[in-house]
Amino acid sequence: MTTQYLQPGESSGGNAQLPPLAVSRDDDPEVVKKAGSEDYANHVVPTTWRSGRWSLAMAWGALASAMFWLVAAATVAATVGTVAALVGIVLAVVTHSVVNMVLSKYAADTGLTVALFSRRLFGYRGAVIAPVIFGATAIYYSVFEGSVIAVALHHYFGGLDLKVYYLIVVLYSVPLVFGGVRTWLDKFNGVLLPFYLVGMAGAVIWASAEYGASSDWLSAPASVDLPVPGWFFSYVTYLGMWIMMMYTFDFARFGKKRDSGFHGTVTFGPVFYSFIFLVSGLIGIFLAHTVPTDGPLSEVSAVFAIVNLMGILGVLLIWVSQTRINTANFYLASTNLETVAAQLFKLKLPRTVWAVVTGALVYLLMLTDVLTYLLTALAWQSVFIVAWVGIALVHILVAKADRDGLPEFRPGRVRSVTPGLGVWLLASAAGIAMVERGGAAGSAWAPIVTLAIAVVGYLLVRGLKAQRPMARPHDPRDEVEDVWEDRVACGHCGHSYIAVELDRDPSSGHMPICASCAEASPRFFGAAVAEAQRTS
Repeated sequence: MTTQYLQPGESSGGNAQLPPLAVSRDDDPEVVKKAGSEDYANHVVPTTWRSGRWSLAMAWGALASAMFWLVAAATVAATVGTVAALVGIVLAVVTHSVVNMVLSKYAADTGLTVALFSRRLFGYRGAVIAPVIFGATAIYYSVFEGSVIAVALHHYFGGLDLKVYYLIVVLYSVPLVFGGVRTWLDKFNGVLLPFYLVGMAGAVIWASAEYGASSDWLSAPASVDLPVPGWFFSYVTYLGMWIMMMYTFDFARFGKKRDSGFHGTVTFGPVFYSFIFLVSGLIGIFLAHTVPTDGPLSEVSAVFAIVNLMGILGVLLIWVSQTRINTANFYLASTNLETVAAQLFKLKLPRTVWAVVTGALVYLLMLTDVLTYLLTALAWQSVFIVAWVGIALVHILVAKADRDGLPEFRPGRVRSVTPGLGVWLLASAAGIAMVERGGAAGSAWAPIVTLAIAVVGYLLVRGLKAQRPMARPHDPRDEVEDVWEDRVACGHCGHSYIAVELDRDPSSGHMPICASCAEASPRFFGAAVAEAQRTS
């Protein structure tokens, strides 16, 4: 790695009292080595670490194989009737596709995570709520989908206590996410994808041969009299799945800018959502009407039905489908735990450590009567996520970039909290109140009302001074030629990262400091605020 030391007087923002920057155009070998597992979890993803279009599509495609998509569609159809369910699903495909086209392009353009981007929206302190909710939701889905595998193994093989099968699932799931998106998850999920597709086709054919194929399921009537139209109930049910927007953001940051059109259409857009919502939904509705289940329809009853129908091949299908999606769940849970620990507790530990912590949390939750309280928690989290998406979309579509085509996200240049945080909390509180006290109609309208409050509220506050970044001097971006190609050595960890994320640390003689070290420093943010107040 060739390093050039820029003297302060040689830079456009020169100041003789500032330590010189060690600048290079080459990736730091140690950073690249760590990125194989870390994936720049608390850093901006440089252009040199972006994935090929099919590599990213295969890694993201893990989310296409959840049993949840089948059961969700079948449950909605059983409630409102097949036709109304499909109308809502088609509308959900359109909505999810359009929103994720916008989010995926923005994430690729900026290289930011949900946590980093949220700092611009809610402030440095306020933004920590985003990775907390994101990580908690990913852990919940890890528990849910992992339990499905354990139930399938226990149902078919027996012999061991179900808790032992839970442990087996966790023990093999954790090492699967030690590698990053482009070094392991893309390859692993790419290999398993054909097995999943063949398995699902086999399940449909097997069910048709075993129980007979009929078209009656396409016109099945509603079973519940709802206070809202059936298609609307179906649509807002899928709005509760907007956690996929956060998932999209954290995966799409690995995309190359030139591939934004492909990813917006195929990877994160209409091709993907047509498959998981519509195609998988049709399969789920068909199987629910064709294959007998023990008791009410659920992921567990669906597991029993598939295993009873296909035997060991059914077990293999469930293992493939659930293992694929849990690589994404465990991966995103670990990255967000890493972010939360760094900001709240100033802990800088490898992501592999947080993968192990994720596994421990997942197993402990599996041992509890988790569904009695986590279903409520998930409903609340969904409201927060819908509000986050509304605010994020307004900022992306309406607000101008702060500089260099980016939103400000560096810890020392965003405010502690912003009016945007108040909007987020207000919109979420309104949605939660409707879910808890509004009955069936309130629950159905909660996502729409939450979204409206978030959008209108952020439009009102986005121009306020308290919403804008702090003004501070001595920006390293002014001292380099290209903020995306120049690497600057951090004065704390000694590693070089792209200049777009570097700042100067007023608590340590204005040494350059990377985004991760700034986040973990106990003194940096306070010193940055004090400097901004002195110079304002």
